[in-house]
Amino acid sequence: MATSVTSSFVQEYTTDLHHVFQREGSMLKDTVFLKDGIVGSTAHFQKLGTGTATTKSRHGEITPMNVTHTAPSVSLADFYAGEWSDSLDEAKVNIDVRMAYAKSGAMALGRKVDEQITTVLDSTTQSTVTLTVTSSAATQASLITFVEALDANSVPNDGQRYGALTPRMYAQAMTVNSFASADYVGANGLPFVEGAPGHRMFRKWLNVNWCMLPELPGQGTSTAKCFVYHKNALGYAIQKAERNVSGGENVSADITWHGDRAAYFINHMMSGGAVMIDDTGVIEGNLNDTTAIATS
Repeated sequence: MATSVTSSFVQEYTTDLHHVFQREGSMLKDTVFLKDGIVGSTAHFQKLGTGTATTKSRHGEITPMNVTHTAPSVSLADFYAGEWSDSLDEAKVNIDVRMAYAKSGAMALGRKVDEQITTVLDSTTQSTVTLTVTSSAATQASLITFVEALDANSVPNDGQRYGALTPRMYAQAMTVNSFASADYVGANGLPFVEGAPGHRMFRKWLNVNWCMLPELPGQGTSTAKCFVYHKNALGYAIQKAERNVSGGENVSADITWHGDRAAYFINHMMSGGAVMIDDTGVIEGNLNDTTAIATS
């Protein structure tokens, strides 16, 4: 192998990295308001307040709504995921090392994106909902109450509502007939149509797009948390990178030959940050995630 990586090799590798990051990297990135190509270390999201209609007398003046404009901001953080690739070892393995490292790096960055978004979800100040999972009926009632909390906050029911559940809570939800059965959930909402839940697959129920996310706070403990939220309630910003891969996502790879190690160092990197735009659009649900899956 040559002592330098050709431009075509770098481009092919970074394209693979981009595709994997899009397909399997992050579960939550596309469930929030996404801004990419940010120049600088800070991103701003515009928030428009609620207006109120008023009356007026004949020929009288109309009272302006004076809608409040705010701009929640977030400072972007840098993240790296690197790995060595020994030149001679590449000829001794029966796997595609390049794709394996691209997938590993993309997944690592994707998990970091989800971690940032989850941290922001966990900062909501809205009243929490207690999710009771002692029976299928209790689980169903809890999930309905969960969604009702969004309705009570006048969160738009426009198909852009999302729900993130722990693996155990997702399993509890599967005991609810209307959640699990194709008689109630359309074929496009079934998680086994294209892949398992947790790999960018969502199940639509109560007009909420539900997913399974293992990295939620307290997962597997008696103090676990789940969330329902509207896409525009949170924002995620990704900085424009010098070595940007195709497709507009600012996730890049730097491949450098180190002669003293006879190996390439493949470094994956991105700069991003999550921010709460509208706190009223995020509802937290608390549950005991150690409860056995209901049998009735």
